[in-house]
Amino acid sequence: MSNIVDKSADNIRILSASMVEKAKSGHPGGAMGGADYINTLYSEFLNFDPDDLTWVNRDRFFLDPGHMSPMLYSVLSMVGSYKMEDLKNFRSWGSITPGHPEIDQVHGIENTSGPLGQGHTMAVGAAIAERALAARFGEWLSHKTYTFISDGGIQEEISQGAGRIAGTLGLSNLIMFYDANNVQLSTTVEEVTIENTAKKYESWGWNVISINGNDAKEIHDALVLANKSEDKPTLIIGHTLMGKGSLGPNNEDFSNKVSTHGQPLTKAGASIDKTIENLGGDPKNPFVIFPEVKEYYAQMMDKKRAYVKAKKAEQAQWEKANPELAKKFHAYMNGDIPAVDYKSIEHKANIATRQASSDVLFQLAKEVDNLIVSSADLCNSDKTDGYIKGGAKNIVKGDFSGKFLQAGVSELTMAVICNGIAAHGGFRVACGTFFVFSDYMKPAFRLAALMELPVIYIWTHDAFRVGEDGPTHQPVEHEAQLRLMEKLHNHSGNMGILVLRPADAAEGTIAWKMAMENTSTPTALILSRQNIKDLPTTKCRYEDALQCKRGAYIVKKTGNNPQITLLASGSEVATCVEAANILKEKNNVDSQIVSVISEGLFREQTKEYQANIIPNELPKFGITAGLSITLEGLVGSNGKVYGLNHFGFSAPANILDEKFGYTGENIYNEICEFLDNK
Repeated sequence: MSNIVDKSADNIRILSASMVEKAKSGHPGGAMGGADYINTLYSEFLNFDPDDLTWVNRDRFFLDPGHMSPMLYSVLSMVGSYKMEDLKNFRSWGSITPGHPEIDQVHGIENTSGPLGQGHTMAVGAAIAERALAARFGEWLSHKTYTFISDGGIQEEISQGAGRIAGTLGLSNLIMFYDANNVQLSTTVEEVTIENTAKKYESWGWNVISINGNDAKEIHDALVLANKSEDKPTLIIGHTLMGKGSLGPNNEDFSNKVSTHGQPLTKAGASIDKTIENLGGDPKNPFVIFPEVKEYYAQMMDKKRAYVKAKKAEQAQWEKANPELAKKFHAYMNGDIPAVDYKSIEHKANIATRQASSDVLFQLAKEVDNLIVSSADLCNSDKTDGYIKGGAKNIVKGDFSGKFLQAGVSELTMAVICNGIAAHGGFRVACGTFFVFSDYMKPAFRLAALMELPVIYIWTHDAFRVGEDGPTHQPVEHEAQLRLMEKLHNHSGNMGILVLRPADAAEGTIAWKMAMENTSTPTALILSRQNIKDLPTTKCRYEDALQCKRGAYIVKKTGNNPQITLLASGSEVATCVEAANILKEKNNVDSQIVSVISEGLFREQTKEYQANIIPNELPKFGITAGLSITLEGLVGSNGKVYGLNHFGFSAPANILDEKFGYTGENIYNEICEFLDNK
């Protein structure tokens, strides 16, 4: 057995090195070093359906170092999900084998990876999702989450948060292999760190096993031990050789070299032909699965089919005995959300939109069990604690029946964990913090946009009106940055992220409705700390606010013949209303007031609708508490934006409104000056 196992690993090495060589770019060394582990994992331990890699009860594998994609594509070719032609087209236009893996569960890719640290953190999220599902439906659907991390992933700061949370929750279903090859892209590891990684993870509550990561028996024994853990995640530190099996032109050992990390072997000075020969292959025909390896994998796939058959029978028996729970389970996995009567949600008058969000979360806690909400130690300030007040329990070690995750002070970790929960399936997920701290989360919501995951971000304290906390906590440029992501389309042609900044409590309710109904992209909710005056209505404010679904709508006209369009989002819409009323009273000038909750969504409407809401022939005046550029695309070159183009200051919010000119009277004066100069 050991001979065929080693031969299979060598086959993976040949394919990995050949893929990079043919593409003339890539990372062969790490893939060659990690081949022994990935081979043992996929052939012997990872449970999945070879005929349906999307099978709901499969074990998950999350790759952290996306640059090691050749290793993953190679082993998946042995499983049967990739053809040799796919491997030959590595890194080519239109191929299904991009340089860094992109989520493609049909072919066995559970996550998009590349930015180091995020892959294994998503695995933590997947492990949480698995435990939460088992807590609701039973251990018949229990499965493992495996992840693979490199030296770089260990060094990324996010590993601190992922390691801490996984250990705190006792995620015994999580097994992580650390490919400790002591070689990085530019240096050896000892040149940049002297930490004791084993002790670090032990201090977080992990089991730690150290092995020779190129020895199949040691790998096997470590995985057996890891699978027996009942209350801790497991880290397997595998000491491996970068570029294992590679040879130079004179048959010299070319392993353990920095040069083989990030370029084809020939560019590193090695010989691809001699390397392939050394590993038992034919340099003239390297894209081959050896016949005996093909037979071995066929046998192992048959064992997996037998396992899957038994698990499906177990599920069928459970569903027959629990028809209502079974119906609920399928709804979870289909991403179905129970119908919620958003119109019935009551708010006090003139409240902050973060409080409106809390009111909605209170109701969602009572009606939606497949929504997990998290906060980075701010739930009583970002008001996600409305979910807790509505009945959601915290997720804690030993009890995953709750649906609120206290992430601690770790915004990036929290956001990436949410990506993992969403990628696993079974739950919708939302996370909250202050808007200014969205800076920490950019790598996560960029990947969520790329992966098209419907994660909801609850970002409160949306402007300088944070007040006394001062400029470190007052977002100014953040909305403009985030709106760019609405302009960035994903591979399905949709907005990368839906960004919603509601103008009052009614719009806050509709924003949540839109977020829960958006299953194709992430959604950002930008919410106020301070109270906001409810916008005027002649009938039902909720019905008016439903127009938010078109991105922008007319809140009010102060007369039948508008001579100017005033537009804004968030709390500045109420300021527009106040200024418009003064303009009508003092100057008898009619205005059209527009709430633009999402410019990206508005731009997707018909040209006729856009022209009706923001008429081309009328002068346009925009107000934003952020950078002026936020609205410049809407007002055009002949319009004006009153924005904040400097950092804030520490003072009460009402004082800052006065000092910065965000009062109805001052905006009225600005509008008059603008019209006088037209």
